[in-house]
Amino acid sequence: MKQINKNVIVVGAGPVGLLCALQLAKNGIPVTVIEAEPELTIDLRAGTFHPPTLEMLDPLGVTNAMMEIGIQVPRWQSRDLEEGLIVEWDMGVLANDTKYPFRLHLEQHRLTPILFKMLQSYPHAEVFFSHPLLELTQTDDEVSLLIGSQPENVLFTANWVIGADGGKSIVRKACDIEFEGYTWPERYSVMSTTFDLAPFGYADNAYMSDPVQWVAFFRMPDVAPPGLWRMTVPVDSSISDEEVLTPQYANQVFKRALNGKLQQDVPIVHQSVYRVHQRVAKQFRKHRVLLAGDSAHVNNPLGGFGLNSGIHDAMSLTEKLAKVINEDANTEILDLYERQRKSVNLQYVQEFSINNKKQLEEKDPKNRQDRFAYLRKMNSNQDSRREYLLNSSMINSIQSANRIT
Repeated sequence: MKQINKNVIVVGAGPVGLLCALQLAKNGIPVTVIEAEPELTIDLRAGTFHPPTLEMLDPLGVTNAMMEIGIQVPRWQSRDLEEGLIVEWDMGVLANDTKYPFRLHLEQHRLTPILFKMLQSYPHAEVFFSHPLLELTQTDDEVSLLIGSQPENVLFTANWVIGADGGKSIVRKACDIEFEGYTWPERYSVMSTTFDLAPFGYADNAYMSDPVQWVAFFRMPDVAPPGLWRMTVPVDSSISDEEVLTPQYANQVFKRALNGKLQQDVPIVHQSVYRVHQRVAKQFRKHRVLLAGDSAHVNNPLGGFGLNSGIHDAMSLTEKLAKVINEDANTEILDLYERQRKSVNLQYVQEFSINNKKQLEEKDPKNRQDRFAYLRKMNSNQDSRREYLLNSSMINSIQSANRIT
């Protein structure tokens, strides 16, 4: 069996894995990415990027590339099926807090080619597709990875390994790290249409509460303007996957969400159904193995925190790992990565995404009205509106992480 020695190996060529590799390569560190799939994958779930994420990606030139093809969303809405518009949030109030006072909508699978192309410009960076991780073990000095390859498997050894291989992470499982949390009982469905919702009063991003079936609306760029409208909804357990994936079901959801304002069927471009989890790894570091992104934490998509948080992981982790490798910094700095990012995920990402879901699906009439009153109060003046948006935009989460020592 062929054996190859590497400095850093990143498992997973999604946005978090590729960003980790790009940051390390930029710091002159030889890095290898291994990916089980034969090419970059298409994932239609994530696609909202918050201001601090755009700030972090700016020095790499990634933000400019994203903005060339993405949709800037300076306003988003809190809505209700029966009451209509509750609040429209204007992110311009954050103009003094961030260079990017807006959300950027861009499909995740359009970010990965940007990162991949940039990574290819570094001769000391390489990506191997169709190379699944089969086994992982480690000693005090190195990590060994048995990689599936043709015509025969390959044994890689590395000084450091970053697990960015998703919620079903082989790296995390090989390290016997518990993934604490739970799975939501209902499934989620994502569906897209070319039908334009803007004439019905919808901003490019809107969250509509409803005790029966809440809806999250997003206008995504797709391949060209005017793009697609995407809807995410919960699916009752009594409905089969096969039924959920029919155009009839999607049109039923669209018509209900527009509360009788839409009579005709609309063209359905994409449909999917999946399970949703709220979990955080018990450890983000085990000796020479570090976890980032969905390998370390997963959450429901309400608020757009998942991918953003994974990118924040990548930037924090690679900054510290580069200091260990290039400056001979104490490896305890990697424990700081774990403290900062795990704390933020437990106290911010998990808490806020769960709360967002509970608010959208609230059934008690009084609680619903109390929530509407709270949102209107928060939007009633610039100070309270700014504070609300500092949380929802994840600016406060970054500041909270940086305060942890």
